[in-house]
Amino acid sequence: MPDTPPRSMPATVTIYTDGGADPNPGPGGWGAVLIHPASGSAQELRGGEAHTTNNRMELTAAIRALEALRKPCRVEMHTDSQYLRRGVSEWLPGWIARGWRRKDGVLQNEDLWRRLADAAARHEVRWNWVKGHAGDVHNERADQLATAAIREQRAAAGLAAAAAGAPPAAAPEYEAFLRVSMTPRGGGWAALLRRAGAETGETVLSGGLPPGAATTSNALDLAGAAAALEALPAGASVAVHTVSDYLRHGASRWLPGWRQRGWKTQEGGAVANRALWERLAAALAARRVSWPEVKGREIEELDRLAPIAKAAAQGPATER
Repeated sequence: MPDTPPRSMPATVTIYTDGGADPNPGPGGWGAVLIHPASGSAQELRGGEAHTTNNRMELTAAIRALEALRKPCRVEMHTDSQYLRRGVSEWLPGWIARGWRRKDGVLQNEDLWRRLADAAARHEVRWNWVKGHAGDVHNERADQLATAAIREQRAAAGLAAAAAGAPPAAAPEYEAFLRVSMTPRGGGWAALLRRAGAETGETVLSGGLPPGAATTSNALDLAGAAAALEALPAGASVAVHTVSDYLRHGASRWLPGWRQRGWKTQEGGAVANRALWERLAAALAARRVSWPEVKGREIEELDRLAPIAKAAAQGPATER
């Protein structure tokens, strides 16, 4: 008998995915980066939905990435969602055994979990968790793709509303611009406040952290945002401009889930900077706050705040 030719090994693909809704629920987007080590090429995918949730977008990102593979592959899947990673690697077999039900009731997002199970079954998939917004270039790129898709959904909603003759969304009454600085001597934050559209009457606040608080850029972002909002009238509508995804995503996406879980993350750990988040949550509850996307834009007010934040890192708080 002739020798049976050896079977070719499946190609290896590395995938990074991300997804979210802003606010949650609300306009959503997902992004995926597919890296093919054999060729050195990379493929980017993104998409969105007009009204969805963080979890549905995380699932959709993984589904669409796997469905984009034309042949069975060995897949190294990277996600910053514990809901996705633990769901597919720990909980899915039990859900299937119980007829697509959780131990204590209905399985949320069953349609997507079924679709993901089918998509993953064609491949050898290893699921890896990566910490979000921690400098991983591919994770950051997937986040950028998801954020761009959210912006596209918002723009489409605005065009649809205009075509239907709906009145445009009211402009915010106030704008707040935030900047932080870390130096060898410590950290500081600065905030510029003004009525939207006004060219005069700006207020600049600056400061540091409460005694005993760990000085990190994330903590400074929270302290600055809370102080800025507290300086504005209760009931006011405010657009907060910040370069911090930790602050913007935390306030608009993650905060409700943390509070519902008793200030626990999806992984079950304690939420970092809880006292500052609680302070910010109280300020948010008393005002109508939006978080415009600032990446890729040159914002003169943020440039002006940089030296003020640096000075605050080395001295007492000021108000101008």
